[in-house]
Amino acid sequence: MTLVACLDVGSTDTKLAVVDVVDGRLAATATHPTTAGTAGTDVLDGVDALLAAAAARVGPVEQVYCCSSAGGGLRLAVVGQEALVSADAAHRVALSAGARVVHVATGRQTPAQFREVRAARPDVLLLAGGTDGGDPDTLLHNARRLAAARWRVPVVVAGNSDVRDEVAGLLAARGLPVAAAGNVLPRIGVLDPAPARAAIREVFLRHVIGGKRLSRGTRFQRMVSAATPDAVLTGVALLADQVADEGDLLVVDVGGATTDVYSALVPDESAAVASGVTGTGVAGTLWRARTVEGDLGVRWNTDGVSAAARRERLTVPDPAGGALGFAAVAAVVAVRRHTRTGRDLRNVVSVVASGGVFRHAEPAAAIAALAPTLHDRAGGWALPRAPHVAVDRRYVLAPAGLLAEDHPEAAAALLRRLLHR
Repeated sequence: MTLVACLDVGSTDTKLAVVDVVDGRLAATATHPTTAGTAGTDVLDGVDALLAAAAARVGPVEQVYCCSSAGGGLRLAVVGQEALVSADAAHRVALSAGARVVHVATGRQTPAQFREVRAARPDVLLLAGGTDGGDPDTLLHNARRLAAARWRVPVVVAGNSDVRDEVAGLLAARGLPVAAAGNVLPRIGVLDPAPARAAIREVFLRHVIGGKRLSRGTRFQRMVSAATPDAVLTGVALLADQVADEGDLLVVDVGGATTDVYSALVPDESAAVASGVTGTGVAGTLWRARTVEGDLGVRWNTDGVSAAARRERLTVPDPAGGALGFAAVAAVVAVRRHTRTGRDLRNVVSVVASGGVFRHAEPAAAIAALAPTLHDRAGGWALPRAPHVAVDRRYVLAPAGLLAEDHPEAAAALLRRLLHR
């Protein structure tokens, strides 16, 4: 038996899963209110309480893995060249990196437009524009404007590779934290998310976690290896591998402040290039993608759920009915919006509901709350034929994502138990 701890430090709760990485068995789970956000508190107080309780229950752990969305998670702004090409590509890559996109700007930015970007209070700016070998002028213009704007937020440059080093140099010369990555859209129709996603993750770990003032010292910053949605998307990708022979996967994660939808589609080999990330649209296709709905939550954003229900001509949930009613509506709206980005869910064979509201509900009630999403004939998308529905009751998607690199077999075993086929 070799026990490791997987921690997800959220804005409200910190969740712990202790996993035996020899066989992928879940040895223990626990939750503690996140101890940060008020004077004199430190996020590690709750973390250490959970680790101490786990040690008393199942013994000491040999290693700790941690992801975090505390302090509002990762807020990212995108500045691209054209709304329908590079900016759209950068937007989707940012979502896949676990970020909440708070602003998207396109074209040559004016000082006033950059003030709008600043007003969105991003933690990171993703600067994109142009295919490799294409027009470099807009990317260079925006870099010069940014360099002159007394900007201090970290920048990830993921545009035209012909001028990437020049752009990074312009920004670094003005003292900006900058990371250069491969172009998110190297050619029309080819979307390459991996380099930018890795750069955003590194910036998040190096600059954002420490800047949230969640903890004294550097221990917490050294402990965190991913933004929580990034870890979940990795877990979703692993789960998708297990059902790929049958079809596609859909995960609906309803939280207190946001509702995230993840879909993993089996690549269309006739359309894919060697990178496996291309599609038929000018901005390409992410076969494994995420959307975030910042107005849909069952704790902090119930007003947003009600407003969205009215816009979508759905029944507004009754507050007296509790959080599960809001979760059902949030799931329908979020999946509608997800499919409107061009996601084709006809071949979905497995659907997973995640989030505390589903996790703490009776299993039959949780599945019933998801049923309106799976029978939403007004949503404008073709329904899955007969998907298998599961609830992430033990909260294993994020732990599996955290373990994927070092312990892939244990991560896969965790996820097989989730589907319990």
